[in-house]
Formats: sequence, structure tokens, C-alpha cells
Amino acid sequence: MTENTLQIPVASRLAHTGEYYFSRKLRELAALNAAGANIINLGIGSPDLPPHPSVLAALATSAAQPTAHGYQGYQGTPALRQAMADFYQRQYGVALDAATQVLPLLGSKEGLMHLAMTFLEAGDAVLIPNPGYPTYRAVAEICGAEIREYNLTEAAGWLPDLDALAATDLSRVKLMLVNYPHMPTGTAADLPFLTRLVAFARQHRILLVHDNPYGFILNETPPLSLLAVPGALEVAVELNSLSKSHNMAGWRVGLLAGRADVLANVLRFKSNMDSGMFLPVQQAAVAALALGEEWFADLNATYRARRELVVQLLQAVGCAPVPEQVGLFIWAAVPAGVADGYALSDAVLAGARVFLTPGGIFGSNGGGYIRASLCQPESELREALTRVREWQSTLPGRHAEAQPEHLARG
Repeated sequence: MTENTLQIPVASRLAHTGEYYFSRKLRELAALNAAGANIINLGIGSPDLPPHPSVLAALATSAAQPTAHGYQGYQGTPALRQAMADFYQRQYGVALDAATQVLPLLGSKEGLMHLAMTFLEAGDAVLIPNPGYPTYRAVAEICGAEIREYNLTEAAGWLPDLDALAATDLSRVKLMLVNYPHMPTGTAADLPFLTRLVAFARQHRILLVHDNPYGFILNETPPLSLLAVPGALEVAVELNSLSKSHNMAGWRVGLLAGRADVLANVLRFKSNMDSGMFLPVQQAAVAALALGEEWFADLNATYRARRELVVQLLQAVGCAPVPEQVGLFIWAAVPAGVADGYALSDAVLAGARVFLTPGGIFGSNGGGYIRASLCQPESELREALTRVREWQSTLPGRHAEAQPEHLARG
């Protein structure tokens, strides 16, 4: 640029918000692959499996209709809202009014921004988990709200200490973002904890935003909705998604469920941001939401087999993951002698051409951990395991196991 080039100052709302970690990392991995590295990416939870054939058939049938290609309503079709309400009744035992208590979204990530822009501004405070999904922090920063982290630790079972939070000044806290089953740790919350959470929100007049996309993946107990807790509809809304549970990540189908007045206010913002969801996608989502337990059983059989391989891979680099985690990932502490998850991730990428996500991207409490995705075919996971073991066998004094001191030096 020359000195005469027009300079456009970036809005102050982005002062503390950088590009999303995976946006940057995928570019880096793409550059390595372009140079011939052939990286196996175990970083992102983007399902590689297709949706059910009935979903694809519904999409194709609808897309063939000449009237299916116009703008759609901002609240989704009545059929989609009813399918979402029926899903909540069938899977969670939660009764929702399809007309007023369900709002389809272009993915639940969109819903986080809509909620933040609807309710947060400078002077407000928001409680977010550490570790937690990085977008929670980003949407609060963009809205100018004060971020107050609540600590999640392995020693506390990755659940917040609500008594400790209650002892702080919560007068300016407007929202609390919660996520169970939790990403990245795979922790599932039980009904007694969710009941305590609702009571906490009622006492302190805080709106709970529960992000709930992982409950149907490798969950050995019936999936729970926060909205199933008596009284939750007074103080909570819930985000959900077809991305993980129905292999539709790229389709961008999510929902916001809960209080009618909260959803009506979110719609005030949302209706200025998009022009509705493509009708064939909505009709395909209706088909997906009607799938029965056989769909989830088959899906989880695949992920269960993959989990065994990923656990072996993490053990090969000295980690000790807990196998009963819920969701699309395995979370594990890095071995003694390794500086942090970034060091382990860099070492495995350089030595074995396998990418694992460093836990530090999810917050400071994730610094000593690593996360691996189950979203690769078994053949790729076996290849990744072979690469890691071969790399380990070249390290001084080690055979198919990690040498933490060596890893710490990168």
C-alpha cells in the first residue's frame, strides 16, 4: 500500500477478537498439504459420515420443485418448527409450543451471536466456561460485555462451583453460557446438577443459555435437555443442532428453544441478518428429525469403534484419556514433562503428520490437555496410529510410546 491508500479503521468491537483458531489452522494445514505433507486432521468435529438416505431424498425432491427456491419465512416453516417440537417431546420429554417456543437457526453458532447481540451491551457481564467453546468469548467481546470466566477443572469433574459463583457480585451478570455434554472435555451433566443450575439462575436473575449439540453421540445415558428441569423455561433457553447428531454440519440447521418472549426478541435481531433457510434444507431437516433410535445406534457403533483407535493413539503419545466421554472428541491430559497441549500438538504434527487440537485454545484451564476428533474413517485413524507409533519408535530410548522430555523440546 502507498501513503495515499485509503485506510479503513476496524471497528473497536473487534479490538480483542482475532480470527477463529481453526480458520487460521486450516490454512496452515492446507499449506502443508500443498507441499506434500498429507496431514491427517484430528482437530475438528465435522462429521465425515453422510446424513440418512431419507434426508437426501427429501432434499432432492424439494429442490426439484420450481417453487422451492424463493425467500422463506424468518421463523422457518410450520412443519420444521413442529418437527423440532416433536423431537424435543420424544427425546427429552419437553413440551414446546411449535409456534412460539421454537426458532430454527442457520446453525446454533449463529444463535450464540443472535443472543449476544439481542441481550448484551457495554456494562453487562456474561459468565462463560473455562475451558469452553471459543465462540462464547468472541460473541461477548464483540458486544462489548464484560467476560467473567467460571472455572471448570478435572478435580471438580468439569462442573462449575455454583456456591463460589454465588459468593461473588453477580448484579451485572445478564447471561450464563453453559454446555453439557461439555465440549471439549466430554463431561455429561446429570439432572440433579441441572436442577441446581436452574435454581442458581432463578435466585440471581440470570438467563441461562444452554448449548446442547452433543447429547446423542456416545452417550450411555438418555440425553438430557436443560428445559426438562421444572421451572427452566422461566430462566433458560437452549441451543441445539443437527450438525453432530444427524451428520449435517454443512447444512447449517440449528434451533433455539425456550421462552416465547426471549425468542421473539432474538427474532427482532435475526430477521435483520438473514432471509430464511433454503426450503429444501428445511424439508430435509424434517426428515432427519423423524429418524428413530436405529439411526443413533448405527451412528454410535461407528464412533465407538473409532474411539478405541483414538484412545490408542493418545496413549501412544503418553496421554491417559478417559474412555467414557460423550461427544465427537477425546480429551486427555498431556504427559508429565510436556510443556502444554500446544507443545504436544506441534510435536505430533511435525513428527507424525497428525494434527491434534491443543486444549489451550479453549481457555487457560485447558492448557495441559489435548483434544482429538473422531471424525475420520477407521482407515485414516489406523494410518494415524501407525504414523504415531513409527515416529515414537525413532525417539531415543522409546518404542511405540511417547518420550515426554523429548516432546517438551519440540
